[in-house]
Amino acid sequence: MIRIVLAEDQSMVRGALAALLGLEPDLAVLEAVGDGEAAWRAVERHRPDLLVTDIEMPGLTGLELAQRIARQELATRVVIVTTFGRAGYLRRAMEAGVGGYLLKDAPAEQLAAALRTVQGGGKVVDPQLALAAWTELDPLSERERQVLRLAGEGLTSGDIASRLGLSHGTVRNYLSECISKLAVSNRVEAYRLARQKGWL
Repeated sequence: MIRIVLAEDQSMVRGALAALLGLEPDLAVLEAVGDGEAAWRAVERHRPDLLVTDIEMPGLTGLELAQRIARQELATRVVIVTTFGRAGYLRRAMEAGVGGYLLKDAPAEQLAAALRTVQGGGKVVDPQLALAAWTELDPLSERERQVLRLAGEGLTSGDIASRLGLSHGTVRNYLSECISKLAVSNRVEAYRLARQKGWL
């Protein structure tokens, strides 16, 4: 039996996924939760074989959950099921050690087969997305991504500096780099473009 924790912030989608997976004789959904923090607690509590998670959720994102699982060296494998068909998200998911990346419009039987493949040690990625991921590289460093994400949340350079333990000038330099790399004219456009590409 493949033991699963399911994390999805939209309750209707969460219920539908749990019901679909429950129809499979070899899959068992131990817990279905609506945010990243609850997902982490469920993973710690159950130590499931698989965490099936969305990317964008309150608390922790699916990518942050995958990174935390990798850091803690847990045996739980991660499969992302999302509406975000963005190459940048896929690349970051692969870097975080995710075993599967599927879009929510995939057929139910494809999801069940993918979960079995990942549980067996394989990797499953939506083919069209895989192709796009290798043609468009993410130009941002991890620190630039952090700074730009906070700028996009409306924090000033001073606030970002305090939050990340950097100098005000260093934050300005990171934001200038982001603007330059993304070939836009200001931090708002940089944030918008990076978010659209899935780089944040």
